[in-house]
Amino acid sequence: MANVLINAPKTARRGETIELKALILHPMETGFRPGANGTIIPRNIIQDFTASWNGVEIFRMRMSPAIAANPYVSFCAVASESGVVRLRWSGDNGFAVEESVTVTVT
Repeated sequence: MANVLINAPKTARRGETIELKALILHPMETGFRPGANGTIIPRNIIQDFTASWNGVEIFRMRMSPAIAANPYVSFCAVASESGVVRLRWSGDNGFAVEESVTVTVT
């Protein structure tokens, strides 16, 4: 399962462009690398990353096996209203994780 470190401002001015950052702790195995016993380590990557603000999608990213372990994602959004920013990522082996932060717009 993945863990995440999220960096987002707690407050912003209306119309301000803010940067949201996420460091997702995940091994991102490609499915091509042999393990210690010589057998191939099964593929285990994050495939999709999305962000929504009050339920409206503001960012989407599709990942591939070429992404490094512990991917760092950074993107900007315009603060138009107070609310919840939800970050969601899903991948191989059926896992899906969702975290959220609240941004107050003044």
